[in-house]
Amino acid sequence: MADVATPQLEKCPASAPFFGFMGVTAAIVFANLGSAYGTAKSGVGISSMGVMNPGLVMRNVIPVVLAGILGIYGLIVSVIITGNIAAPASVGDTLQTKYSLYSGFAHLAAGLACGLSSLAAGIAIGVVGDAGVRAVGQQERLFVGMLLILIFAEALGLYGLIVSLILSQQNVYCQA
Repeated sequence: MADVATPQLEKCPASAPFFGFMGVTAAIVFANLGSAYGTAKSGVGISSMGVMNPGLVMRNVIPVVLAGILGIYGLIVSVIITGNIAAPASVGDTLQTKYSLYSGFAHLAAGLACGLSSLAAGIAIGVVGDAGVRAVGQQERLFVGMLLILIFAEALGLYGLIVSLILSQQNVYCQA
């Protein structure tokens, strides 16, 4: 039986930064989707409630503010990951990079963790914000309960941000 050489996986291929950039894209796109959904859904509730009780409109803008923060989470993670991606350089006839597959996969995971957590938080904020502000428009004593639910919904995005910041620091660079 002949020895079959096992293929060696290249540690730092020129395509490795693709995964890092996909992490950047996932963080900003999914976080902004969550932010936009939460803002739109809560805005509809505020508009509807404002017809019944216009004096409470400014007090009930909190869900829109919390939804907007989710987009900032995605921006923070995207900027951090982008700063860690090393561009490939030409060495003779080949294109080589210091950026490893390990770093690319870690940054992809970071972007997905932040983006998808923010998307989930945005959906929760939108649903609670819509129903909550309408309810507060009819019974003001529900405001504190709505606020607590919104804080816990926002915490989902914050958990994703924390994990993303940890993952984004996972860098392995190759020797040039």
